[in-house]
Amino acid sequence: QVHLVESGGGLVQAGGSLRLTCLASGRTFSRSAMGWFRQAPGKEREFVAAIDWSGTVPLYLDDVKGRFAISRDGANTVYLQLNSLKPEDTAVYYCNTGPTNQAIQALPTIKNLYWGQGTQVTVSS
Repeated sequence: QVHLVESGGGLVQAGGSLRLTCLASGRTFSRSAMGWFRQAPGKEREFVAAIDWSGTVPLYLDDVKGRFAISRDGANTVYLQLNSLKPEDTAVYYCNTGPTNQAIQALPTIKNLYWGQGTQVTVSS
């Protein structure tokens, strides 16, 4: 059974940086893409970034291109570097896995999908 643990969130001023970490366990993820998502208060969970199984092909939400960077360390750990943070980036950030980057994008539409506890990112103006 997949288990996802996100960490690294916190309170930061606008323009600041954070690095989020996701540790996945429960099965092998060596051939899986991994991704990050976020959910702001009163909003639906949305895709933020994904990286393919090789760790060489990223995919980003347009709004975070040039500010966020996704990377992975082996099969089970994925990072999200958040730079030039804006108040509108405030949300709970989650990670998850899927077969491809494109499949990752669709995960928020899947009902009853397992999600970890997430990590809160708060950006003050």
